[in-house]
Amino acid sequence: MNLYNEKIFYHIYPLGFSGAPENNDFYSKPVERLEKIIEWIPHMKYLGINALYLGPIFESVEHGYDTVDYFKIDRRLGTNDSFKKVVNELHANKISVIVDGVFNHVGRNHFAFKDLQHHKKKSKYINWFNGVDFSKKSPYNDPFTYNTWDGHYNLVKLNLKNQEVKEHLFDAVKYWINEFNIDGIRLDAADVLDFTFMKELSELVKNMKKNFWLMGEVVHGDYSKWINDARLDSVTNYECYKGLYSSHNDKNYFEIAHSLKRQFAKGGIYENMSLFSFIDNHDVERISTIIKNKEDLFNLHLLLFSIPGIPSLYYGSEWKIEGKKGSRNDISLRPKLDINYMNSNYETDLINYISKLSQIRKNLNSIKYGSYKEIFVKSEQFAFEREYNNEKTIIILNSSKNNVTINEEKIPKGRYIDVLNNNELLDLQNKKEIKINSFSGRILKKII
Repeated sequence: MNLYNEKIFYHIYPLGFSGAPENNDFYSKPVERLEKIIEWIPHMKYLGINALYLGPIFESVEHGYDTVDYFKIDRRLGTNDSFKKVVNELHANKISVIVDGVFNHVGRNHFAFKDLQHHKKKSKYINWFNGVDFSKKSPYNDPFTYNTWDGHYNLVKLNLKNQEVKEHLFDAVKYWINEFNIDGIRLDAADVLDFTFMKELSELVKNMKKNFWLMGEVVHGDYSKWINDARLDSVTNYECYKGLYSSHNDKNYFEIAHSLKRQFAKGGIYENMSLFSFIDNHDVERISTIIKNKEDLFNLHLLLFSIPGIPSLYYGSEWKIEGKKGSRNDISLRPKLDINYMNSNYETDLINYISKLSQIRKNLNSIKYGSYKEIFVKSEQFAFEREYNNEKTIIILNSSKNNVTINEEKIPKGRYIDVLNNNELLDLQNKKEIKINSFSGRILKKII
């Protein structure tokens, strides 16, 4: 049993969320912006959140993924003491804290890279970086070139096979656990991280904190390569991310049904794994920008909370805010938000619905831990069953603009309570007719 199946995540990108300057000047006094998170705790609790994933918080050049100092909170966000205060408040409200671990690369202002620039071939840090080559110049006119993340020369790739590099990063992780008492790490760019590094990291953190959680950002590939006892507990489920929204946009539930069966049905490739489910994040366009019909947002969230996996909400999307990916940066995806302004000026219907879904999920082990079985799939209707220790729950969705009556022999006979719709009692012993309103769904818990 994965304890993190109990979690419902909220994802905040701190630099944008708090309105921090886009660039770090490295001399200004720290500004206490991170403590703004404390103001949002009541909102998170209403949503049912019990785990917070924070994007980059350590000293960096620009967007946080160009780390300069792994031991220091970014001055644009505050101080180490202010982060400690935030973690303590979150823990007091029974919210776990997961931080971004950017271990594949560093920013050009990292001390080891600055030493390489200064001492060149004589630098004792030359082997800290991957692919250093003095026969060529970098685009920044360094007298050498080096490997990067995805061709971005402001992100210098670390040599994770170098013992000194590993010790430097592992010392940072020890510091995060001992000093801040964090509960887990999301590994940035896990799909290109060294597997031995991840294994050693896992051994370190599990010895320090039994239920410490490691989740990796993996876009493509076989997730089972990352999720196992020796490496990570979870990875991002990008396959279902796409299917969740496009199945609604295209009126084609066959797409998401195919992915769910392939991943989680009996004999599925990830049948016993807990993947990290999301419908938007700091790297992709806001769901309210992508979705064609805003009424589909409700069934979209119903799926997010009821399919196998650990659900995550990206800050602000519960108010249906939009954000389009820019050609040069992702600033519009990572806006500064004020909780009082949002509550006063935006609709709360989706927030209230999410709150209800969270409570239902927390009360049903079949949804948190259960097996997955497809019941039927049509273009605009979809049903599946989750089962755990004889607790059975059926989820049915209707994405049509019309009310429908479903008469489907594949639905198991029995009596059910619709925990999503005022605990309505449905007797499906003989006649299996189920009415479902447009753009809505049912969560049927079997009682007999």
